[in-house]
Amino acid sequence: MKEPLLEIDSLCGGYKSFRLQEVAFTLNKGDFAGIIGPNGSGKSTLIKTLLGDLKRSSGTMLLEGKELSAMPVRQKAQAIAVVTQHIEDTSMSVLEYVLLGRLPYRELFQFFEKKEDVARAEKYMELTGILKYRDQPLSSLSGGERQLAAMARALTQEPKLLLLDEPTSQLDISHQVQVLDLVRELNCELGLTVLMIIHDLNLASSYCNRLLLLDGGKLHTQGAPDEVLQFSIIEEVYKTVVVTRPNPVTGRPTVFLVPRHQIEKLKKERVINE
Repeated sequence: MKEPLLEIDSLCGGYKSFRLQEVAFTLNKGDFAGIIGPNGSGKSTLIKTLLGDLKRSSGTMLLEGKELSAMPVRQKAQAIAVVTQHIEDTSMSVLEYVLLGRLPYRELFQFFEKKEDVARAEKYMELTGILKYRDQPLSSLSGGERQLAAMARALTQEPKLLLLDEPTSQLDISHQVQVLDLVRELNCELGLTVLMIIHDLNLASSYCNRLLLLDGGKLHTQGAPDEVLQFSIIEEVYKTVVVTRPNPVTGRPTVFLVPRHQIEKLKKERVINE
């Protein structure tokens, strides 16, 4: 039986102009879940509300049965790590940047890094393939390399839950695969639970075992990729005509956009198939 890690129930909150409405889902330990939906559907609002950056008006948010809002900041920082799409442009070394992940564990009046913290940082830098950049300024790294450095920093936190905010949005396909392969490896081999905002539906299908589809601040559909990525659901939410077919290698659904000049042809084919 799967053990719940994050339990969200009847969650409402956000901005005055846009609010989440009765969002409810459970994230089990070891899940790799993707949050998908059109622009303005509430993906970032949901993450910010979970982190306490935005105020909720009602509902519950439990992490291992404990109310998130009642957890001390230090304890919450130890349990949840976040990787955003915008990585800081800083002159600090890659090692110094990755060691920021140990801040939630620092003792009062601790002015120097412990040897075991440096060892942890180097372990995750090696795992993410950036140990060779250890002493280089973070600003000298490429976008993909910075994303890996941010991942190493988050892993150095040794969290129970990893939140990813569009980690591949500014990367080419090679680096997209590199980053998501790493996340999946961590998810499968270390049992790290992942909740990721992602726009690319095909990447979401390829890597996530669960999808949460948001629309207008509401949770429209949730489930396995083949349950969520059905053409009728996507067309309803995204207002775009699509075709879905199984990936010939993975068997998971792949979404194909249909150009406007081909829509009539598709409609005729659908009528014939019906």
